[in-house]
Amino acid sequence: MEVSWEEKTVEESREEFVKRALAKEKSKSSLCREYVISRPTGDKWIARYIAGESMSNLCRAPFHTPLKTDMVTENLILDMRKQYPTIGAVKIRRMLLDEGKTELPCNSTVNAVLKRNGCISKEASEAATPNQRFEKEYPNVMWQADFKGHFAMNDGNRCHPLTIVDDHSRFGLCIDSKLNEGGIGVTESFTRLFYQYGMPQSLLCDNGNPWGTSQSTGFTRFEVWLMDLGVLTIHGRFRHPKTQGKVESFNQTLKRELIKQTSISDTWDAQRQFDEYRDFYNNKRPHYSLGLDTPSKHYIPSNRKFTNEIEEWDYATDYETRKIKSTGFLTYKGQGYFLSEALGDRTIGLQESSTKGYVNLYYRQFRIGCIHIDQRSIVSRKIYLAFNDTRSMPPKF
Repeated sequence: MEVSWEEKTVEESREEFVKRALAKEKSKSSLCREYVISRPTGDKWIARYIAGESMSNLCRAPFHTPLKTDMVTENLILDMRKQYPTIGAVKIRRMLLDEGKTELPCNSTVNAVLKRNGCISKEASEAATPNQRFEKEYPNVMWQADFKGHFAMNDGNRCHPLTIVDDHSRFGLCIDSKLNEGGIGVTESFTRLFYQYGMPQSLLCDNGNPWGTSQSTGFTRFEVWLMDLGVLTIHGRFRHPKTQGKVESFNQTLKRELIKQTSISDTWDAQRQFDEYRDFYNNKRPHYSLGLDTPSKHYIPSNRKFTNEIEEWDYATDYETRKIKSTGFLTYKGQGYFLSEALGDRTIGLQESSTKGYVNLYYRQFRIGCIHIDQRSIVSRKIYLAFNDTRSMPPKF
């Protein structure tokens, strides 16, 4: 009759087998058949019992594991993770290398250390796949700007972080703490950045205030100010935030790695923490899209220097000129057209299109709209460079 192993523990059954074998209750072969084990296995348990050893299975792990991560290195990895709880294995390893640490394990081993110590959730692991992105060929060809969603501070006010990144290098140009999204504060930040880093060729932003058109104002004062400086304003498609993918990604990273990890007292405290994080992001945090380099290694300031003095603009002789009224209207062949209050008291150029019935409108080097003579209306009110636009070419009128 076979023994019912489920009625007692494995250890108890093994000890019972040994005692019966030593008492010579049956032959060893008969007992092995009864307990459904081989003769060598029976001899092993008898020897262990006589030596006073445990009847439990021994650990199968080798006594010496030369490839196992040593505790000093493991603690370096865990300390870095503790300091930056949202940074993954690949970036942690790169950051340690950048600090001069040597003989580090491979990325998968660093990841295993984090996982073994409960530092990685299933959700975080699934979200860690990097996306393929595209960028401008050089720094300062395009900057991307946005307001990261506002959040409550401890003093009861809400913080509206203004974020600006360079499209090519992902360099964080600013994270400015604002109490609102008004144009005055935005212009102050851009003025400071232009002095510090020079001016970009273009700025990509969304269609909300203060970047885009509100109600029936035509163009915003911010857009006109950038045109005065020779900077092209490009707006993302409505309800397509991925158009501004780099600044959107920057905002999500800022939220995940700083805002959700800390408490912010007021705007002064917010700015202090934003400045510290921006230094970390630009100079220490590796970036997948940069081959795990930091953004600061790929960014240089623009050679387009900023000056507060706006140069006069002379239109070529083949342009007619009109001065925009303070109300935003211009008159052409006895007909009034509303263009933009932001262009009030400024001079624009008009030039007949090669397409009959259309007249193109220009402000400085930008084409800003087109008059449809028969419809007596302005169509295609949008900013393009007159030549060599960085986007697809504007409609031909």
